[in-house]
Amino acid sequence: MNGESTCSVCHQPILPQYYFCPNCGKEIHEKPLSTSFWNQVGLYVFSLILPSICFIMVTRWKGLKYLKSVDKKTKGIGAVALTLLILSTVVTYWFAVVWTRDFIQASINSANIDLSGLVL
Repeated sequence: MNGESTCSVCHQPILPQYYFCPNCGKEIHEKPLSTSFWNQVGLYVFSLILPSICFIMVTRWKGLKYLKSVDKKTKGIGAVALTLLILSTVVTYWFAVVWTRDFIQASINSANIDLSGLVL
């Protein structure tokens, strides 16, 4: 059969390099993840802004797929994306805490100024 196998759904011959069965379209195995420059940039930018959108789109983040890859370059891209995600999460939460604390302190200071003008 020259390295051919058969599709588990339609039992048609398939070659090992196929990602999908040419007859029925069943996924045979996943395509390798792209390591192109623009895919890396997109993943890194998404990793930076993900905490800002409150993990709403976490299912669209492909960093874990990259991290689980057997290819060293692809795994490295996933590691950078995960590092960026963690750093941006820490920074986002830090800013949230600082801004909340500053807002509360400003409100307290404003209330103290208003109360100091009262004559009892």
